[in-house]
Amino acid sequence: GVELGGALKNVIAIGAGVVDGAGFGDNTKAAIITRGIAEMTRLGDKMGALPRTFSGLSGVGDLIVTCMSKHSRNRHVGEELGRGRKLDDILGEMVMVAEGVATCRSAVDLARKHHTEMAIFSEVYNIMFNGKEPHKATEDLMSRSIKGEH
Repeated sequence: GVELGGALKNVIAIGAGVVDGAGFGDNTKAAIITRGIAEMTRLGDKMGALPRTFSGLSGVGDLIVTCMSKHSRNRHVGEELGRGRKLDDILGEMVMVAEGVATCRSAVDLARKHHTEMAIFSEVYNIMFNGKEPHKATEDLMSRSIKGEH
């Protein structure tokens, strides 16, 4: 669970950055973070992690700082994507690695393997690798039916 939390939060941080870069507000970002922790917990549970692990520092704590910090490399990637820049251009300018880019591919594969719905991860994947427009991806996420975030 700790390992999954430490890896998966980077993808959610990219999604939070997209929200910032595309000009959506704090409530939208809060929804991404809240639904993100639910997605992380669902996958972790299916993979044998203790769900409560994601409520602690290696889940919620690490997720919040990575999604909110101006120093977060993954949030930066998302912010630039939200502004309409291409992933290759963003990564080409970076000195350090944004782990969430590679992690996103793995997370989407794991979600398929474990039959787990992970809409945020799918939309971040679609923005980065399938050219989906960030505003459309965010609007699609925000217009999904309300589900329990547990």
